[in-house]
Amino acid sequence: MVMDFSFEAQKTQQRLLSELDFSPLTSQQKTTFISRLETNFQPLFEQVFPLYQHCFDLHFHLKTLLQSFIDFQKKKRPAQIKDKSEFWFESNQNVGIAVYVDLLADDLSSLIDKIPYFESLGINYVHLMPLYLSPEGNSDGGYAISDYRTVSPNLGTNKDLKDLAAALHKKGIRMVLDFVFNHTSDEHRWAEAAKSGDKEYQEYYYFMGEQDAMEYNQTVREIFPQIRRGSFTYLPELDRHVWTTFNSFQWDLNYSNPAVFVAVVEEMLHLILNGCDVLRLDALAFVWKEKGTVCENLPKAHNLIKAFKACLDIAAPQVVFKSEAIVHPDEVNKYIGADECTLSYNPLMMALLWESLATRQTSLLYQSLERSFKIPAHTTWINYIRCHDDIGWLWDDALSDRLGIDGIGHRRFLNQFYTGQFEGSFAAGVPFQENPVNGDCRVCGTLASLAGVETAIAADDPLLLDHAIKRIRVLNGINFAMPGIPLLYQGDDLGVLNNNDYLNDPTKVDDSRWVHRKKLTNDDFALAEDISTPQGKIAQLIREMIQIRKANPLFAAQEFELVSLGSEHLFAFKRQQGDKTLVVIANMSEHLIPLERLPLGKSLSELMGQDTAINLLDKSLIDLPSLNLIEPLDVLWLIKA
Repeated sequence: MVMDFSFEAQKTQQRLLSELDFSPLTSQQKTTFISRLETNFQPLFEQVFPLYQHCFDLHFHLKTLLQSFIDFQKKKRPAQIKDKSEFWFESNQNVGIAVYVDLLADDLSSLIDKIPYFESLGINYVHLMPLYLSPEGNSDGGYAISDYRTVSPNLGTNKDLKDLAAALHKKGIRMVLDFVFNHTSDEHRWAEAAKSGDKEYQEYYYFMGEQDAMEYNQTVREIFPQIRRGSFTYLPELDRHVWTTFNSFQWDLNYSNPAVFVAVVEEMLHLILNGCDVLRLDALAFVWKEKGTVCENLPKAHNLIKAFKACLDIAAPQVVFKSEAIVHPDEVNKYIGADECTLSYNPLMMALLWESLATRQTSLLYQSLERSFKIPAHTTWINYIRCHDDIGWLWDDALSDRLGIDGIGHRRFLNQFYTGQFEGSFAAGVPFQENPVNGDCRVCGTLASLAGVETAIAADDPLLLDHAIKRIRVLNGINFAMPGIPLLYQGDDLGVLNNNDYLNDPTKVDDSRWVHRKKLTNDDFALAEDISTPQGKIAQLIREMIQIRKANPLFAAQEFELVSLGSEHLFAFKRQQGDKTLVVIANMSEHLIPLERLPLGKSLSELMGQDTAINLLDKSLIDLPSLNLIEPLDVLWLIKA
């Protein structure tokens, strides 16, 4: 017998409504809330039922959940942003930056003083890296949360965070916070209670004996193999193993327990109270576990995330989710949708832009984007070149196989190339989490160091430096022009190089990602203001691209197609808005590349709809029939003259 979800959801909703306490709300608030509940309860019910239908107390948990939504409506939040557009994320005005509070400023209060810098750069989307209470010393860069409701004392207070949100909103800047919901730190009050023997809180995590842990380890992959083999940490005081996908102090939450889902939703609502507009779902691929599987991207992980989204739509519909799924491209796309994550990082394009620079070839980039770039309407990619994390070489090996590329060997080449171990490499990256069994690793480093600036300065070679700056220009020229929100990473806007100070800090020395997590100084900003320096040239080109993007609505065009130019060294695409056309052409090599005829015998003139175009990047007028060579590492933004 097939369940009639609509009928069962309506019946359950009516029962719950009769049991809820609406006394905290005004009449208008109650009417608004019930309207949202009636729209979104069935989607919530349809997701939680597959997860918790076996739980005798599901009704109790749903009642607790809905009551928390009601109580949330009365709580005061910082002043909201004036722009209430439903699809604000599709605008060409969007440019983001990700920052560590204490690396860009000193604390939350002093970060308010950086708002004029954000404005001058053209930023209207600021992602604050984790800022909540976490263990002293190594806390995985703040991703081990000890208390979701308390700002780390070295950064300030909850009031300081709300004041920052209000100040950002006043200037039209959205605030993004991390929602670290796969795990807590082992110092969280839930974990402390579990360690003390409280059975209720032991069920908040995955505790098991050695045999069960070994069976799970047969199928799950190791994320931090240099830290610990397998995905479990033994606790001698309990004689049990606890699930720790990442570091041993990060305990995975057990979402098969509905009490965990309800408790974490309540923590999510507290994050929203601090004024955020976007929540980044950290490590969302790992949130559901089943023995005999890889325990990543499981169907019930999607049920869970959609349940969180339904909660958001009932309690705080102005907030959207951003997916952080650094997994196979096909799996990345499954998290993107109106009922799941509205925004998503684009790790595939990021990795393959670097791959194209190393190989000077674009076939894998073309093939991968052709397959994976399209996402549902009214969802958006977050396009980035670097971030706080490492670079992992994620692509579909079936595609690389068809191109005659051995996936394992090619990843080994890229790791060697970007860590300076390949002859002729321009990069000065650092390996991260090298697997002692298979030699696999990821790559760390700032944009400037990976693109060759550090190597060129060390060699005192003007040509190498020119090439390095042009690589940064071509990467940003693609990133700022592709559909989506371009996201900068702190310091890359200033041309900052790798920093090895972390090697002298015992709490950071084993985590090479700190090589690109530098405390920014006045000297860094001063260098970026001097256009005679490499840093100044980088800062200038980034500012100019942002200004051009924000001044041209074509960069909000939703019509998009990849364009083949008949050369393995070139990458091109077209965006269309009515009768307006933008064509972007990028040369990923250090050589002059002939511009061949387009497929089906078309010409650039036919692509543009006329014989002349303006290159937005230098305002030059281009005669398209005469454009037969693309300069080394050049990028063109062409519109109709």
